[in-house]
Amino acid sequence: MTRALSSFVLIALLSAALAALSLAVAQKGYPHGAAGLRRLDGIASATTFIPIAALYFLSALLLMILPMRAASFVLVHATDKLFWTAIALLAAIAGILAAKAAFGQRAALWALADWQFAFAAATIGCHFLLNELRRNVLSRSIGFVLFLAATLACLFWTFRF
Repeated sequence: MTRALSSFVLIALLSAALAALSLAVAQKGYPHGAAGLRRLDGIASATTFIPIAALYFLSALLLMILPMRAASFVLVHATDKLFWTAIALLAAIAGILAAKAAFGQRAALWALADWQFAFAAATIGCHFLLNELRRNVLSRSIGFVLFLAATLACLFWTFRF
């Protein structure tokens, strides 16, 4: 938990510094600042968490049914990596939006109110609960069903209201 929080803060600060640099260069009238900000804005979207969540839930589903050796391989090479990807992406988005708010674009913070950030929260929350789900057969079965439903929902449901 501490590693996740410190990684989040560091990545948020680094992305805020890049966004602030781009905004400062753009304010001086140079077109390179706007190009840099467009590149950073390209990742600052809550919709990028849906495919990451689908991959994470699929790997967590495999953890529920695979034997210990295969499950540890999936955990180390897929599940953990997707968890850190979600942390890094969420931190980058928070840093970019914080830099925009610091440069006077207060409306940029409303992007954090997007309901699709729930996919990032679900991915991160599930990772902290993953150990508890593997303790007995009943919790593995429940975890299997929940992860299967979450994977299929992330893949096939449009999420448009």
